[in-house]
Amino acid sequence: MTTAFDPIDLSGTQLANRIAMAPMTRSRAGAGRVPTGLTAEYYAQRASAGLIITEGIQPSPVGQGYPDTPGLHSDEQTAAWRRVTDAVHAEGGRIFAQIMHSGRIGHPDLLADQPGGLRPVAPSAVAARGKVFTHEGPKDYVTPHELTDAEVRETIADFVAAARNAVAAGFDGVELHGANGYLIHQFLAPNTNLRTDAWGGSVEGRVRFAAEVVKAVAAEIGPERTGLRISPGNPFNDIDEPAPEETYTALVAAIEPLGLAYLHVLEGGPDSRALTLELRKRFSGTLVLNPATEGPTSAEELALIENGTADIVAFGALFLANPDLPARLRANGPYNTPDTATFYGGDHRGYTDYPALAG
Repeated sequence: MTTAFDPIDLSGTQLANRIAMAPMTRSRAGAGRVPTGLTAEYYAQRASAGLIITEGIQPSPVGQGYPDTPGLHSDEQTAAWRRVTDAVHAEGGRIFAQIMHSGRIGHPDLLADQPGGLRPVAPSAVAARGKVFTHEGPKDYVTPHELTDAEVRETIADFVAAARNAVAAGFDGVELHGANGYLIHQFLAPNTNLRTDAWGGSVEGRVRFAAEVVKAVAAEIGPERTGLRISPGNPFNDIDEPAPEETYTALVAAIEPLGLAYLHVLEGGPDSRALTLELRKRFSGTLVLNPATEGPTSAEELALIENGTADIVAFGALFLANPDLPARLRANGPYNTPDTATFYGGDHRGYTDYPALAG
């Protein structure tokens, strides 16, 4: 029987176990949207994960959706990420960069120091309901600029350039963030993609942007270094996908022939397991699963590897608070409790000061 502690070959990248650190926004980038020495320490502490997937990294200035998130679109940022990957590799870890364009989830105030009078962009000029956190406090989402056909293609090129920078920075691969209501997800969802051109108007049209981004990145850095994260039916960030099955089976059909490193499924709720299993049947590569649970993903979910539901299970908050999580899972605890007050922004507190097991 396969267990979470068995190694796995991720399209040529050897992972020591099947326990992944899920991507988690921490909003601790320094000036220039660069990761800091604390960032390198934070990820190196967690290098016993079979695979680390970083926080979302914007592929372009306009892709930023939250305060103090890092980028991969400048030489300075690329060089800073090299210090992070070197630190992780020195501890024997493997790390993928999650490339995340936030699309309409953001605010002009977050982009005010960038040239060009930037405004959040999206497939259609539909504002998200709710508020976004800025340095001045919560503010209403704005109506985004609707991308033209030429701008859609330029955005795909931004993903490709960021993936190229990720490889230059020493990452083992990249994960394209197609979940949680960000730009790729906005193209997939019928309430955020109202287009009638080739980038919308039908299931095939709505799937096209996601598929084209994946294909372009895989062509640039290799499919064995390219993963995709999706969250079918997840309402986060004002997404409405009442019947996601047709969309996501079409998306998987489009990317299946590429031979990607993995497909990462974030389940939206207890009713999403049936679709997860259907996508599992249709995708022949490695399936990473962030399962639907009542609380944080726990040791109980390791059974999903044993019963074949997933090849790798991703842990979020539990990994944030327990830098040596694989050892704790093997020992069945004890576990540090995550401090929600220090999740976003700040210094080392709630970031690099969670203790490892003694001995």
